Amino acid sequence: MTGTALVTGGSGYIAGFLIRQLIENGWTVHTTVRNLKREPEVRGWLKVDNDRLQFFAADLEHDAGWAEAIAGCTHVAHVASPFPMNVPKDADELVVPAREGALRALRFARAAGIRRFVLTSSMAAIAYGHGKGARMNTEADWTNLDDPDVMPYVRSKTVAERAARDWVAAEGGDMEFASVNPAAVFGPLMSDDLSTSIEFVKQLLEGKVPMCPDVGFGIIDVRDVADLHYRALTAPGVRDERYVCSGPFLKMIDVADILRANLGAQARKVPAKKMPDWLLKLFALVRPELKQLVTELGNIRGGDSRHAMKTLGWTMRPPEEAILATAHSLIERGIVKL
Repeated sequence: MTGTALVTGGSGYIAGFLIRQLIENGWTVHTTVRNLKREPEVRGWLKVDNDRLQFFAADLEHDAGWAEAIAGCTHVAHVASPFPMNVPKDADELVVPAREGALRALRFARAAGIRRFVLTSSMAAIAYGHGKGARMNTEADWTNLDDPDVMPYVRSKTVAERAARDWVAAEGGDMEFASVNPAAVFGPLMSDDLSTSIEFVKQLLEGKVPMCPDVGFGIIDVRDVADLHYRALTAPGVRDERYVCSGPFLKMIDVADILRANLGAQARKVPAKKMPDWLLKLFALVRPELKQLVTELGNIRGGDSRHAMKTLGWTMRPPEEAILATAHSLIERGIVKL
């Protein structure tokens, strides 16, 4: 099966690997960037058949460019969504563009007669607001937005996926819809643009994290995230599906241990000790961005990916491979100076 697919947010980490996989499998791809001045740069990263790739300028918060980007497509992967390093003071800085961008993409998809629409959601829309402790989450779970500790990014992904599903149920007609919900995404880099999770490994390697707080995340390789999107786009019988996309939940100290065990002298700045909870709470008094870590102390937010594995034949790389691929890319590109 081949066709023409729109992949939004073409300069992003997941989108790049999905574009590459689609084109390698014979698809033609349209992709959006906010400014077409980035097109030569992004083409240079992707290293694909340029005849099968076309760029369009479009923004999550404006209609301009969307009709042109989606014209002639049969499938859409809506990957674009804001994910900043810093926590905004107002959650709406993330919630509004995430929700409105998803609904805008859906409206234009329906108008263009799109057959299948895959939304990049997140484990953020599944695993939060359920109290303290250890929990294994499935596709049936939703983040509880009544919890005051739910962070703006987590809120934005939850609101956006909820809004998209409600819209599809009411307005989607025959269009098939699915979401992919990744955990923290690691793996090789295509460019020097760093996602938030990649920035975390960078800081460990550079010694900017003196000790590891008792927090963690599910680990997934970007190549496996792209592959699950590809399968959700192309497999028969996918409608109203939701796919947890997460490998094992690792604490920050586990990631540090993997780096030190495999990188030798290149990991000499990586911390080897856990940070006492009281010390993180003390730091958070003067660095407000650390408050989101305080709320996560001791939690284990696992994700059960068996549904995607059983129904789509999807598999995952081990987390060590994803983490080390990130580290090697950071070092080889000179992003981390050792």
